[in-house]
Amino acid sequence: MREPVYKVEKFTDIKDMLKKSGEKYGERPAYIFRTDVPGKFREISHKEFRTQVDELGTKLIDLGLKDKRIAVIGENCYEWCVSYLAIVCGTGIVVPLDKSLPDNEIESLILRSEVEAIFYTDKYNDIMKKLKDKGNTKIKFFISMNLEKNENDIYSFKQLIEEGKQLLDNDNKEFVDAQINPDVMNIMLFTSGTTAMSKAVMLSQKNIVSNLFDIASTIKLVPEDRMLSFLPLHHTFESTVGFLYPISAGCSIAFCDGIRHIGDNIKEFDITAMISVPALYEGMFRKVKKGIEKKGKWEKVQKGIKISNFLRKFGIDIRQKLFAEVHEAVGTKLRLFVAGGAALDPEVEKAFSDLGFTIYQGYGLTETSPVVAAEDDKYQRIGSIGKAFPSLEVKLADKDEDGIGELMVKGPTVMLGYYNNEEATKETIEPDGWLHTGDLARIDKDGFIFITGRKKFVIVLKNGKNIFPEELEALVNKIEGVKESFVYGRPEDDGDYKICVKVVYDPEIMKEEYGLTEIEDIKEKLWNEVKKINKTMPPYKYIRDIIVTDKELIKTTTQKIKRHEEIKTVL
Repeated sequence: MREPVYKVEKFTDIKDMLKKSGEKYGERPAYIFRTDVPGKFREISHKEFRTQVDELGTKLIDLGLKDKRIAVIGENCYEWCVSYLAIVCGTGIVVPLDKSLPDNEIESLILRSEVEAIFYTDKYNDIMKKLKDKGNTKIKFFISMNLEKNENDIYSFKQLIEEGKQLLDNDNKEFVDAQINPDVMNIMLFTSGTTAMSKAVMLSQKNIVSNLFDIASTIKLVPEDRMLSFLPLHHTFESTVGFLYPISAGCSIAFCDGIRHIGDNIKEFDITAMISVPALYEGMFRKVKKGIEKKGKWEKVQKGIKISNFLRKFGIDIRQKLFAEVHEAVGTKLRLFVAGGAALDPEVEKAFSDLGFTIYQGYGLTETSPVVAAEDDKYQRIGSIGKAFPSLEVKLADKDEDGIGELMVKGPTVMLGYYNNEEATKETIEPDGWLHTGDLARIDKDGFIFITGRKKFVIVLKNGKNIFPEELEALVNKIEGVKESFVYGRPEDDGDYKICVKVVYDPEIMKEEYGLTEIEDIKEKLWNEVKKINKTMPPYKYIRDIIVTDKELIKTTTQKIKRHEEIKTVL
């Protein structure tokens, strides 16, 4: 079993975490916001943040929402975080909803989860009005995060806090003194929708805090760290690693203005750490590399990397100084990247490390609260997802001749089950507690885990050979001008599959690098590059047909390809 790198303070539940960390870090900034004055920021302290959680929670119980289910939907914002904690720390069960879903799916999840109140931002005013008029849900309280005052039967987040403050001033301790049962469902999360029907995952506070212990014992954040909140908060990866962990460690959080503004946000907020999907880091690296190449300094950087890597063998680290220009371009205070949600290109991981950035790859799923394994301050192996966390056991089921099998997980972060879906729960969790991840992996002699692909996406040829689409996509995505790709098996008349690829190209790069603008010329160029990849692989893995487009693939909010939908566009 993996040993923790750091000692961590234990707590019984999320409420206990807020109390203990609040006593330590109360005066430190918890959230930072831009003001109308350039370069001037407004801060909310950890103490003020926790006070508002208490005020809102007190009012929610006063409204009769004790032990009820309450949904939260909206863009990443301070109000989202206060609402989430006001629900789980003494009121009821929180149901975070995916902010990118169409109206009909939002309605479906609200009906399925049987929520009785919902917090939402202005973006969802129309769908909330429709639901209010239809009256087909259990919602009694529609709570706007943006309204200044209650208006037309819509409650105001701000006014609820003000009224909660009055209740607290009058010695209402129902929320503050509420006891938490860490073993029951307190969080209901819907899976990201890469399958046709999302399932409702039931998580307890024990699940979440167990994961927080594991994260804190392997990847260290310090109170001076500032996180950039970018991935959607409804997703467990951002919620646990990018929200609850920094709050427990006394860090501060700034909200990203959107993917186009990440670079500017990192610099203006002095971001030191962030979590995201690999696509973001890979895009960042391409941009950095292109900037160096335009200045004619790429060869010089390569030589510098060789020198610094040699010196590091003797404990001498000059990367920050040697590549100061690169750090200036990315963010001088940025020290830590954590990648999850998909496979990180090993070359990008190594390149960032060579340039003096710490970048770790992690792996998890909603059903495990979410992180199962990660590289960290002690255990790192390029291309792997690191080792299983200290509290977890992992094993491989049904290994093939190459040592690849389905990754199984057991431990305190494994979900309680799927809500109202006993059949799916039994399929996923064995009677002895082992959870089927659905991911195929191999584990090396030192315990490092290497994910090879999704079990259900594997293309099995007539000769019994397995094709992992993700493996081929990683190679195709390295072609200059390729933004992303989708590998699939086209059924043939003989019962076998022809391996094909749909390539999304970048029109600007195709024009800039190759002087190509016509679709047929672009297709021919990319097909020739794919054929070069074929020559590096055994014939059964050859990609035998190509489709090219400049339209983005269909993806979830965490940037996973919706393969069941994408396949309909190509067959």
